[in-house]
Amino acid sequence: MTPVLSCERLYKTFHGRPVLHDLDLHVAEHEVVALIGASGSGKSTLLRCVNLLETVDDGRIRLDGADITDPRVDADKVRARIGLVFQAYNLFPHLTVLANVTLAPIRVHRLSRSEAIGRGLELLDRVGLADRAGDYPDRLSGGQQQRVAIARALAGSPRLILLDEVTSALDPELVGEVLELVAELKRDGTTMVVATHEMGFARRVADRVCFLDGGRILEQGPPGQVLDAPAHERTRRFLRRVARP
Repeated sequence: MTPVLSCERLYKTFHGRPVLHDLDLHVAEHEVVALIGASGSGKSTLLRCVNLLETVDDGRIRLDGADITDPRVDADKVRARIGLVFQAYNLFPHLTVLANVTLAPIRVHRLSRSEAIGRGLELLDRVGLADRAGDYPDRLSGGQQQRVAIARALAGSPRLILLDEVTSALDPELVGEVLELVAELKRDGTTMVVATHEMGFARRVADRVCFLDGGRILEQGPPGQVLDAPAHERTRRFLRRVARP
């Protein structure tokens, strides 16, 4: 079967410094891939390239077999098929919770307002926030804002969800509620690529864990293999460091 996402020999530099280097990644339908690695290893840059927020210097990215790095491609149409959740929520502060969730379905996917509102309320109910639909983001906790951001990403029924360190801006007591929601999406068969520093979450949710180092995928495999019996010393050093209290 054609992978939902294929990244082939990606290169990306910033100011002459390689950030992605000869990187290959293929994600099957319903698969959840966790990207782990130190800060600066290329995790967030990879997600931004997949969503066409950054352009690659070389290589190809394919979505359902179509080359989305072709310069003739309409980037907005591609992004309409990919949900991206940022670590800092990025909700519009001047819009209500419901308006944040329905904005793209109305403006991008051309749903009627009534259809978009119905879909938005269903999604807010799914993330446990239907009763906060009329509130503004500053009235919500960080965990609640992140759940709204995930609902917004789901609103367009995307082929692929990208999650970029979605718990890093949260207080520790709020992390669990967001991770549980992502675990629920996994159970529903959502195709996801997740950059995370939460090794327990990667173990619980991912079908495959990829360890990035210097812009390359140095090691990948099932969570038990990569996290418990890594083949590379560099992976072992990273895991020892993140395991320290």
